[in-house]
Amino acid sequence: MDLISRNLEKYVESYSDSEPDLLKKINKYTHSNVHSPRMLSGHIQGRVLSFLSRIINPNLILEIGTYTGYSALCLAEGLSSSGKIITIDKDVSLEKKVQSFFNESKKNKQIEYLIGDAIKIIPSLEYEYDLVFIDADKKNYLNYFEMVLPKLRANGIIIVDNVLWSGKVVDIEKLKNDKLTRIMHNFNEIIKKDKRISKIILPIRDGITLIKKNG
Repeated sequence: MDLISRNLEKYVESYSDSEPDLLKKINKYTHSNVHSPRMLSGHIQGRVLSFLSRIINPNLILEIGTYTGYSALCLAEGLSSSGKIITIDKDVSLEKKVQSFFNESKKNKQIEYLIGDAIKIIPSLEYEYDLVFIDADKKNYLNYFEMVLPKLRANGIIIVDNVLWSGKVVDIEKLKNDKLTRIMHNFNEIIKKDKRISKIILPIRDGITLIKKNG
């Protein structure tokens, strides 16, 4: 389900910053060669991630869910000159290709790409993050959130993807037996009530939630 029409999406793209050449290459490769290409952030969401990162100018970013590396490179655009992004994914089959994309980037020395289970890796990382992007297995969204919040600096930002779940969350009563829809709706309910944070859902692509850790 598209949240906006393709014509409107094209209009938005034409009046926004263009997609850098390396990202165009990743976009094309993903849609031609990788399963579930809809998982790619894509032009507009990618520019949103880049824009937010540039505003924050983070020293340290954590990304949970690398996929083909598109969103990591978008987020890396805003890193401070001495900053770093750590991106985690468990898909070994994509590792070599994704690393080759990272190697093409001018930010390649600022990207640390880890393969493995994020649930096990995150506790071993002793960092304080400025920005976190959660875009991995939905069943662990709440676990990821609770794991990273204590590691996020005061007023730091968490971005969470797919929170509207193709619009299905608005039909939760009809789809209450749909496990993933229920998981995403419950996540949204818990985030809404959490007093440690400020939050807003933006209806961009499949929905992203911006979360600020209260200082």
